[in-house]
Amino acid sequence: MTGIEIEVDGRGVAVPEGASLLAAVLAAGIELPTLCSDDRLSPAGSCRTCLVRANGHIAAACVTPAVSGVRVETATDDVRQLRRDAVELIASALPSRALADGNPSELAQVCRSMGVGPEAAQATGGRGGDDSHPYVHLDRDLCIACGRCVRMCAEVQGTFALTLVGRGADTVVAPGTGGPWAESDCVACGGCVDTCPTGAITEPGPGRGLTSAHPPTATRTTCGYCGVGCALDVVTRNGEVTAVLPARDGPVNQGHACVKGRFAHGYLTSPERLTRPLLRRDGRLEAIGWDEALGEVARGLRKVIDTGGPDAVAAISSARATNEENYLVQKFMRVVVGTNNVDNCSRLCHSPSAAGLTASFGLSGGTDTFDDVERSDCLLVVGANPVEAHPVVGARLLRRVLHGAKLVVADPRAVGLALHADVHLRPRPGTNVALFHGLAHVLLAEGLADEGFLRERATGLPELAELLDDYPPDRVADLTGVPAADLVAAARLYGRARQPAIVYGLGVTEHLHGTDGVRSLANLAILRGAVGTDRGHGVNPLRGQNNVQGASDMGALPDLLPGYGKVTDPAVRSRAEAVWGAPVPARPGLRIPDMFAAARAGNLRALWVIGEDVCATDPDTNQVARALDTCPLVICNELFLSETARHADIVLPAASWLEKDGTFVNFDRRFQRVRPGVPPPGEARTDFEIVHAVATAMGIDIGCPTPAEALAECGRVAPVFAGLSHDRLERDGAIPWPCPDPGRPGEAKLYKERFATPDGRAHLAVSPYLPPGEQPDDDYPLILVTGRRWAHYNSGSMTRRGGNLTLDPIDFLDLNPDDALRYEVHDGLPLIVESRHGRARLIARVSEQTAPGQVFCSFHFPASGVNRLTSDHADTVTSCPEYKVTAVRVAVP
Repeated sequence: MTGIEIEVDGRGVAVPEGASLLAAVLAAGIELPTLCSDDRLSPAGSCRTCLVRANGHIAAACVTPAVSGVRVETATDDVRQLRRDAVELIASALPSRALADGNPSELAQVCRSMGVGPEAAQATGGRGGDDSHPYVHLDRDLCIACGRCVRMCAEVQGTFALTLVGRGADTVVAPGTGGPWAESDCVACGGCVDTCPTGAITEPGPGRGLTSAHPPTATRTTCGYCGVGCALDVVTRNGEVTAVLPARDGPVNQGHACVKGRFAHGYLTSPERLTRPLLRRDGRLEAIGWDEALGEVARGLRKVIDTGGPDAVAAISSARATNEENYLVQKFMRVVVGTNNVDNCSRLCHSPSAAGLTASFGLSGGTDTFDDVERSDCLLVVGANPVEAHPVVGARLLRRVLHGAKLVVADPRAVGLALHADVHLRPRPGTNVALFHGLAHVLLAEGLADEGFLRERATGLPELAELLDDYPPDRVADLTGVPAADLVAAARLYGRARQPAIVYGLGVTEHLHGTDGVRSLANLAILRGAVGTDRGHGVNPLRGQNNVQGASDMGALPDLLPGYGKVTDPAVRSRAEAVWGAPVPARPGLRIPDMFAAARAGNLRALWVIGEDVCATDPDTNQVARALDTCPLVICNELFLSETARHADIVLPAASWLEKDGTFVNFDRRFQRVRPGVPPPGEARTDFEIVHAVATAMGIDIGCPTPAEALAECGRVAPVFAGLSHDRLERDGAIPWPCPDPGRPGEAKLYKERFATPDGRAHLAVSPYLPPGEQPDDDYPLILVTGRRWAHYNSGSMTRRGGNLTLDPIDFLDLNPDDALRYEVHDGLPLIVESRHGRARLIARVSEQTAPGQVFCSFHFPASGVNRLTSDHADTVTSCPEYKVTAVRVAVP
């Protein structure tokens, strides 16, 4: 036995150093009531329901440290009575409904286990409640002031939105702002609902009051919103979702969730869901049957192939679809159609990550697990706002910072983690490469680089050192606007840390020189020896959509097959051809922007868009719409009649992530199972079924009859996935790739022995700073940055159909007070925002979150037309659009 050895009711147990007596009691297999305790939270000891005798003294087990040799008694009559007295005292201050038969709360269950009946609850109530919030309701009469919700909000979520108010018996939980819950700082993570032991804080709706007479069914799945990959339990009754709960044993979320995964499932039953195929006749979309729809798709594709050749057809696969669906789509395009014209929305967000990380290290994914990142003593968070865009990751990073890790944030806006940073670098948009070179200059100049690592495991140092001579702090300050002293301070924090980690987002990639940005950022980890070693936790991109990593892993790319083998490589093609029994085209296909250009030019004559609202999310929207209107055949798989679907000739009703079977890959390369909680509505089908049906209608057996068999086949095409299967994921849970062997674990931390580059070394990038594609001028004096807000997701097609719209109903343009004064703008004023490419209508919100000369908005409300503003400038390597730098002007209509 190891750790601290103690005796509990005559039984010897061992617990780790720092553990409590409660942990020892639980280790002995004994349950105690713990109404103020949650194993995710710091102990409080306020309810006194976990009393035990320790070496003869009565003690609250949750706050009493375990000491070697102590003897604990839990079962003596007097100790049992003390616990019962404590529970009865708490119950006496509540109304009878708190202990009513069938009440599922933790307190009610404790009382039933102790024989404490409803008559113990003697209060009459009358303290009122708060039903202002769409997802969280408060019944003050049931509050016992245990503080679990307050600690959950502070310690796990890091929002600090709740507090306890009042004195003595009148103490209750309340929003910290003092007003209605809906107007508080609450971000609706649901943690307070999940931890409340009495039902004082609940989720409204059909999930309330479930009893054994109406047993619900719970299905474990993986969240279909952002790329964090939270494990969720979907609770259903009578075929309807009644609640979605975070899994306490979730490998990434560990019992936590955000407003989207936890609550934003109302879209499932929206009356706007597509339930039948639609066909355009005489300019209008009309409902038809599946047989007719499939016949039209098959005839249309065959006609285009016969008259224009296979390369006149293209498909945009979906980062929201499963791995198996993406695998099937790219196989369909290559085997059935005969073209490599397939791409996915990683083109618009993290294609520079794939290109940059591959060039620097050899593989396209992040280098380390998030669990390792969370153990870092210095976090460099660049171009990301995880508190809003990836809330579970943001909460875990903030928790690490609150426990002592140093934090450097590089972001033009003062939001999220930047408010807690030791150093906040605010570069002008488009100057990332100069900023990273400035940090690298300091690392070399001050001897903070790992010379042994650079000598043994890296290449390119002499060339980089020569380049960095041109980026001293003063010059970088001129280029970026970041004070030289802040640059030096940030470099020292990162350079002197024992185990630093880099986490970055779209603020690095969505630029004209996004790939250079990724590689220049990777230089810092290489210089520091912080990748592939125990001296750091590498470089880790936060993926935007739920399966943007997996869509690319599965080969839904114009130049790469599953597992990132190049289509130009005969050996890679030969392996795929042997599995598929069909030739694979050797010429790379069209990227998404090239597809639209080819459609406008008349060369692309059929486009299949699967689960992407390109008219809302792609840049220079006016030109995207023109491409769709020019293309003779546009097919769209969708949940709703999106902006893109309105331009389609055939619309196929698709299932959502809560209605699918398969797998997703999250941002740190973990494969996780996706299971259907409910069936699709009406005649809607999964994308997997739709692709199969289209292939069959074209007379081709595409194979892979089930998602499980599709993943197995993918492993034969791509050895990097050969060790993965649905059966193994059912047994072992989340598994990271590379995983070539079914008998061995996947590689969670990459490059421990060698890098995956041809020479086995990390490659330092020598990329000079080049300016962004657009610059402000007298006509367009402001720089627009686009991004996400906490309550919504992507084009908002799911989150705007439910309570999230109550929480965030308006599309704001954030601008600095100096600019508001200059343009005579005030909060709530409608604005016209114009760029060199188009115009949008937004509502002004004045805030110091943005710097003077910069404005910010989201793209969650397509009707506002934000992406009509963005340009066609794109990363020179990958064609990723430059969403983060658009010159605009504002005017009052």
